Amino acid sequence: MTEATRWWRRSASLTWASVLAIAAVITLIAGGIGAVAAVTLTAGPGSCNTERVASRALPAVVTVLVGSAGGSGSGSGSIISSDGMVLTNDHVIAPAGGNGTLEVLLNDGTKAAAKLVGTDPLTDLAVLKIDKTGLPTLQLAPNEALRVGQPVVALGAPLGLSGTVTSGIVSALNRNVPAPKSGGGTTVLMNSVQTDAAINPGNSGGPLVTCSGLQIGVNTAISTVPNSDGTAGGGSVGIGWAVPAATAQRISSELIANGRASHPWLGLSVSEISPDVADRFGTTSGLFVQAVSAGGPAATAGLREGDVITRLNGGQATSLTLSALQLSGKVGDEVPVEFVRDGQRAAATVTLAEQP
Repeated sequence: MTEATRWWRRSASLTWASVLAIAAVITLIAGGIGAVAAVTLTAGPGSCNTERVASRALPAVVTVLVGSAGGSGSGSGSIISSDGMVLTNDHVIAPAGGNGTLEVLLNDGTKAAAKLVGTDPLTDLAVLKIDKTGLPTLQLAPNEALRVGQPVVALGAPLGLSGTVTSGIVSALNRNVPAPKSGGGTTVLMNSVQTDAAINPGNSGGPLVTCSGLQIGVNTAISTVPNSDGTAGGGSVGIGWAVPAATAQRISSELIANGRASHPWLGLSVSEISPDVADRFGTTSGLFVQAVSAGGPAATAGLREGDVITRLNGGQATSLTLSALQLSGKVGDEVPVEFVRDGQRAAATVTLAEQP
């Protein structure tokens, strides 16, 4: 694993030691709790008038406070409707579980209890609701034509420092970034916006906005440089990723309307096999089929428990390619699958269905 692919996962603790001690393949950027005044940056050549952006956007940026039996933590969020809908990351609110507490710290310093409207671990997005009306909002801009190099501003509560503003550029577009899901396993941040604006643990769920204050992404993950022992080496190194507004718009709308998001479904449970085991099947990777849902797409296509999928949708069969398929595929898509059963190679076509 190279330095560029080392990551730092979020911490639910408020202590610096525990925040710095947790290392994993992906850095999901939630952090500790705190509050300070907004940081205002001066605009320079080729950058936003950050003072103006901060004045416009900060009133709709919140700190999400999470309490659980295992500790406390925080992240960021944006108010997307005047009646109190708040967009954030799934991994920010996940530590609350079913028995924890959720609060929102508004930019004016007041707190409000929050209820979970819905969450979607596959896209790492969640929506909360606070009992307030007439709130300032940020407008999601799913159709904004982004350009590599254009200036952007990130807002949120890095390390619990509420009301923090940083600026940078869009350094790349349409990145597909592997990331851990809050409940285990791996997902992919599809078509994410890459930025060099400084974002750190605690910025998770906060908005990435244009110079006109339109929200073009939800800040979610960063790259960090590892220490000599291979653990994470700190905060922002100028490479971060935001879930794009197009994804955030679709998922948040579905969560608000139905309490859940829809994704295409294959109707099976799998686990990734090791390279050594994969080699026995003549491949470099594979997915072991642990269970097949009766009457589901995989069962209809003839797949069974115990099969080993070696190719999926024309590519390698890995947990990442499966996640990408669930995120980018559409109901009705026909997916070619190659697999091994009892030493014999076979092929099938799975027609994606609506996830029940």
